[in-house]
Amino acid sequence: MVLAFHKPYGVLSQFTSDGSNHRPLSAFDFPKGVYPVGRLDADSEGLLILTDEKRLVDRLLNPKRRHPRTYWAQIERIPTPEALARLAGGVELKGRRTLPCKVHLLEPQPEIAPRIPPIRVRKTVPDCWVEIALIEGKNRQVRRMLAAIGHPVLRLLRVQIGRFKLGEIPCGTWRALSQEACEQLLRR
Repeated sequence: MVLAFHKPYGVLSQFTSDGSNHRPLSAFDFPKGVYPVGRLDADSEGLLILTDEKRLVDRLLNPKRRHPRTYWAQIERIPTPEALARLAGGVELKGRRTLPCKVHLLEPQPEIAPRIPPIRVRKTVPDCWVEIALIEGKNRQVRRMLAAIGHPVLRLLRVQIGRFKLGEIPCGTWRALSQEACEQLLRR
């Protein structure tokens, strides 16, 4: 069984509470025996895969398999082509260089439903959306990479894993994946 969940803001990628105000996955009536493949921090939204198939975890998370994950990040200020090129080449984080990634400004900018609670907005600082595709997934990596080039993240959504896209799954809901959708998930 493989499930795709559109994780809302403020939800933990675990079934038990951590004592904070964040909701655990147990609040969403998943079938028994599934567990999340990877994580999204409570401040991030978007595609989270859950499964009861242990072999899927290695196929999706092992860095040697170079399995892409794609994010849309709403960031402060408009990045220059040079800043995006620096990010694409990898940046230094905590003494370690990130692997190269694919990144570009989203044009046209996507229309995303407002987040609850809303993001902070500064009238004097423009913001924009960028797309970034990684093949590694360290803790808060997208946020730290964008901060390293001077563009703090205001909002972060995972929109794709492999070739499977979050698409029209409403926020806070999940669906079981068909065999065809599972194949998209595993394709690079």
